[in-house]
Amino acid sequence: MKKKILGVIAGAVMLASMAVAPVSATSTVTCPATSKRANQTVKSLAECNLVEDNSLWPTVTNIINVIIGVLGFVTIVVIVLGGVQYTTSAGDAGKVKKAKDTIMYGVIGLVVAILAFAIVNFALGAMFSGSGGEGEGNNSGGGNSSNSSGSGSGSTGGTGGAGGGN
Repeated sequence: MKKKILGVIAGAVMLASMAVAPVSATSTVTCPATSKRANQTVKSLAECNLVEDNSLWPTVTNIINVIIGVLGFVTIVVIVLGGVQYTTSAGDAGKVKKAKDTIMYGVIGLVVAILAFAIVNFALGAMFSGSGGEGEGNNSGGGNSSNSSGSGSGSTGGTGGAGGGN
């Protein structure tokens, strides 16, 4: 009994000593070249892939995409449950119809989730990507020139390729 108590006390002391170990708050790290903030000095490696933009819209877009992704997952589960109902219906017409309806509603839900994902990303991208700054250009010079980025402002800015191309 004494050994168990001493073991518990020793474990608690070790845990407490790790919890109060000094941590240097002034240490800095250089981000790897493959990160979003390549070769920048930050406080921790966790900050290397954080985008410096603090706007609300990327966060809102991420939250909406996660919700739509969860809905897509739920529709897959509904389709699988409909398949299980169909295989266990044993030829009963009522159960077969219910299983087919479940699968059909699951497929409709999946299509709606995919379309919602596409529409939300298109709409938010169109509304908030062109709020000033350097534009990508619209390749108005004709032809199929590649790597033609313009230098105008707004979402349609630039004069793209200067004609021709291959």
